[in-house]
Amino acid sequence: MSAEDHAEILDLLTRERDGLQSERTRALNRLHDLLRDLIPGGVPRGLTLTRGRAALRGLRPATAIGQTRRDLARDLIGEVARLEKLMDDYEHRIAEELQASGTSLLGLQGISTIMAGKVLGEVGDVHRFRSASHFASYTGAAPLDTSSGDNLRQRLNPGGNRRLNSVLHVMAVCQIQHGGFGRDYYLKKLAEGKTPREARRALKRRLSNVIYRTILKDLSTGASANS
Repeated sequence: MSAEDHAEILDLLTRERDGLQSERTRALNRLHDLLRDLIPGGVPRGLTLTRGRAALRGLRPATAIGQTRRDLARDLIGEVARLEKLMDDYEHRIAEELQASGTSLLGLQGISTIMAGKVLGEVGDVHRFRSASHFASYTGAAPLDTSSGDNLRQRLNPGGNRRLNSVLHVMAVCQIQHGGFGRDYYLKKLAEGKTPREARRALKRRLSNVIYRTILKDLSTGASANS
């Protein structure tokens, strides 16, 4: 199977899982509203399946309206459980596809199984990008120059692929928090006078290069192994 085939499969799988995740979020929000009306003081934000089950356990509404709300909440808990099971199944399929593709993206700090699948799915044929700079522009990681006189400043590029930009953001935050190359680069930019936001953008730009070169290297290694 070609790299483009793996990419298309990963795009299909990750987009479907994203859809399931959105459905799960909506179901949890509806569950939160029902529990707020069933329980004095409601329930905290950040509701999960486990917390929803615990909140509903032992609940005995005295009115028909309350009993209806409880029954609807039970149905929603079942729906969330179903969606989470499907999400887990898709993540397993994505992991299998990544292994079959031979990618080494998972070796990069801050990239999860889902994120690696999104990257390959969105990139497709990496050779359509002429350079690392072209790729960075596509991801939205190449900042726009807003310098004026001696005031050298850059701002976020609102264009680009938002799914890839989101991956870069998560990677940058993870590396800043957990140390290593990313944190060292971030601190270097701060020492140069960059604001935290500007330093994070600079790191995202560097990480875009890392992803681009990793995908190219994987293709080159795969071609060499098959020759």
